[in-house]
Amino acid sequence: MRTTTGADVRRVFDRIADRYDDQMQAWERRLFPGSREWAVGEARGHVVEIALGTGLNLPLYGPDVTVVGIELSEPMLELARRRVAHLGLGERVELRQGDVQHLELPDGIADTVLSTFTMCTIPDPAAAAREAYRVLKPGGRFVLAEHGPSSNLIIRAGMRLVEPLFVRFAADYLTRDPRPFLEQAGFQLESVSRMARGVSFRVVAVRP
Repeated sequence: MRTTTGADVRRVFDRIADRYDDQMQAWERRLFPGSREWAVGEARGHVVEIALGTGLNLPLYGPDVTVVGIELSEPMLELARRRVAHLGLGERVELRQGDVQHLELPDGIADTVLSTFTMCTIPDPAAAAREAYRVLKPGGRFVLAEHGPSSNLIIRAGMRLVEPLFVRFAADYLTRDPRPFLEQAGFQLESVSRMARGVSFRVVAVRP
């Protein structure tokens, strides 16, 4: 199976930006209902949202949360900017184009790092996990809603069979388990829930 690069990911999301919301919402209705609401509900204080996409999470944040959102694709980011303007969130939300594998943010500025369905496409998820660890304050939490390898052997085998196509055309690793990357970065897993026959992951990891 081929290895993706940042250029691959940017190209994919530049291409699908205009239809990204519809595609994601269709998948989420089938396999991950409530995952975004759960993840944003776990966010506290100053939030760094990695691979923000078109900003689907932004309407869900409470008024006591401030957000810095990082996104690689300029067309995706432009849609997020429009969402911020439409919702009047400019005072609480800052958007930046950037690579979440190399965050241009100071150490220890975040209370929460949030990721929804992004670790599956980041070329080096271990680097993203290390960056999340770095920008979090001690005691800060990395909150993830993600997909990963099914706990059902037959479904998992099917996911592996089609995964090369998803990687090639969508930069999406279907069977990437996010937990080892978090543990290798130094996080302690506070809670892990799996649904939809293990395909849906909800993870809270703490920086000691």
